[in-house]
Amino acid sequence: MPLYFYKAVNREGETQESEREAADESVLLAALQSEGLIPIRIAPASSRPFAWLRLGRDKSKLAQKDIALFTHELLTLLHAGLPLDRALTVLLELTETQPALNALIGRVLETVKGGAQLSDALEKQTGVFSRFYLNLIRAGEAGGALEQVLQRLSDYLERSKELRETVSTALIYPAILVTMAALSLLLLLTFVVPQFTEMFESAGKELPLPTQIVVGLAEGLRDYWWAIPLLVMGVASYVRQQMSVPERRYVWDRRLLKLPLVGDLVRKIEVANFSRTLGTLLGNGVALLTALTIVKETLGNRVAAEKVDLALENLKQGGGLSGPLIESGLFPTLAIQMIKLGEESGHLDEMLERVAATYDKEVKIAIQRLLALLEPVLIVGLGIMIAGIIISILMAILSVNDLAF
Repeated sequence: MPLYFYKAVNREGETQESEREAADESVLLAALQSEGLIPIRIAPASSRPFAWLRLGRDKSKLAQKDIALFTHELLTLLHAGLPLDRALTVLLELTETQPALNALIGRVLETVKGGAQLSDALEKQTGVFSRFYLNLIRAGEAGGALEQVLQRLSDYLERSKELRETVSTALIYPAILVTMAALSLLLLLTFVVPQFTEMFESAGKELPLPTQIVVGLAEGLRDYWWAIPLLVMGVASYVRQQMSVPERRYVWDRRLLKLPLVGDLVRKIEVANFSRTLGTLLGNGVALLTALTIVKETLGNRVAAEKVDLALENLKQGGGLSGPLIESGLFPTLAIQMIKLGEESGHLDEMLERVAATYDKEVKIAIQRLLALLEPVLIVGLGIMIAGIIISILMAILSVNDLAF
């Protein structure tokens, strides 16, 4: 959903500024008014001055690890036989060193003591818990199986965390290589090349073209270094603005899927997320149509979300799930066949869990292959750039001394 920036006044007359996802401005306006806030301004987040720069996270929103901690500890306390209100009270004491999470639990406890169900109390914490999370809790309450639902939620959040950590950990080494390459080039261009520039100028001879390019880069970096952070800021702002517009986000997501190696990796990540989320929802009694609507919102790639939307429309017309997924061309054959088998056998949730487990492994393998190719490319590229600078300097030295090659 689009991200909006809003400014509002609460009952005490205090001004609040934050960002929140909403279907459109009218939905956000209604949500703010229901919370007792008087909206002053609502605008797309990209229109906020320096919207790309976010020095801190919204205090009202919790990190995914906080949600996972809340889920796991609440599950543990309920397993120990504590009633819900007592479990929340204990959690309140356990999280005193975590102000944001502690404040959230306090609000939830107050609502539960007022007679509301846990799902309603969590839903009142606008922007914190996803529709996926809330629907699972609601299904567990309806079936009298809240502990089992919390267990599945805890497992789901843990597996999702492992997948994110796999991707982020895999990017650490390439990021280090890129950083070292940039620092090495900056060192050569700002300290080494200028040492030779004076000698070349005093010789009074025309320098070879490669040397002129290197010297020009060094002088440009010396005179216009301030333009580098401005360029980074401009690129970051442009990317953020593009990603905030649904039509442009769709175009970029489609291009991403067409990239060699990277597109295949993104596709497998989305298949794993789709299968795990849908399987978890179906396994807890959520209807397929409702589950697909929720899954569509959890997918990061807009093209994948569009394909799920087509499957949703097909189901509304009495069709099956596997047919539109086959036509989409986005889901691998193995995943489609497993989903089709799950539909035919009546165990779609179990087959989706197997698909998720299978493609979690596929993601790890794809990342390893991508790194196996990326690392030598970065190392060779760094070597070529440094060698090019050194060779251009040697060419100039030999040229100044009238040595023939």
